[in-house]
Amino acid sequence: MAVAQRSAQAPPAVRGAGWNKLAEKIVSHAFLIAASAIFMVPFFWMVSGSLKTGADLNAFPVVWFPNTLTLENYIAGLQVFPFLRYLFNTLVICAFSMVGAALSSSFVAYGLARIEWRWRTPLFVVLLSTMMIPFYVTMVPLFTMFRTLGWTDTYLPLIVPHFFGVPFYIFLLRQFFLSIPREMSESARMDGANELVIYWRIILPLAKPALAAVALFQFLNSWNDLLGPLIYLSDADSYTLSLGLTFFRSEYSSQFGPLMAASTVVVIPVIVVFFFAQRTFIQGITLTGVKG
Repeated sequence: MAVAQRSAQAPPAVRGAGWNKLAEKIVSHAFLIAASAIFMVPFFWMVSGSLKTGADLNAFPVVWFPNTLTLENYIAGLQVFPFLRYLFNTLVICAFSMVGAALSSSFVAYGLARIEWRWRTPLFVVLLSTMMIPFYVTMVPLFTMFRTLGWTDTYLPLIVPHFFGVPFYIFLLRQFFLSIPREMSESARMDGANELVIYWRIILPLAKPALAAVALFQFLNSWNDLLGPLIYLSDADSYTLSLGLTFFRSEYSSQFGPLMAASTVVVIPVIVVFFFAQRTFIQGITLTGVKG
């Protein structure tokens, strides 16, 4: 009752400003919902198409919701598309790449953010400048190097480079490490801890959100990577999901139902992973430091 009386007694300018803010929020949320719906249309069409019969897929006008739900597309698609084998291959690459990128990038970022030495800023600038070099420029030299090492048709070219640091992840982790109070490191040094102990037992536990963001970024990159497996893998048994789906699409491009079913099966694990990790991912990507 008192709140209603105070709002009734508020000046007209204050009430007008409140209504303007509410209207702005409604308009912005409506725009975001509409944009999200537009981006969701292709995904909805793929999922609904995977559950349609051939008649519904080829019907005109377009049938948005299947008249008869069927799993025949999934059965037919997975009989030709060895999903479990490609899934295992992809998870092997994703797991090792995530570990390598998180450990190596955090180690380099710690040296650039927490240790005072003369050339750290110039080295950081050089490291960032490498991000402007397109992959297509280094593609041929890398392939020549890995072929000389005998690593072609193996997963090593897709995994080992991540154990030497990734510039973008180094940048993210460095910014996060800079937000951690230096008093924590100084107190640990006074207790006799060296830099490696401080890095492993103090900095990394505080950087779990940023490390989770790096791991999720690398998981998505390795999961969706097509060019790397296309260059280095030639044995069909070692294909990843993205590469296998590409060859499946080229061979069965006219069979829309099984193609949509295979595409849905490939996309769903990424959605599940992001759904369970979204809170940690958002915390890490915003690079929030330690408060207080």
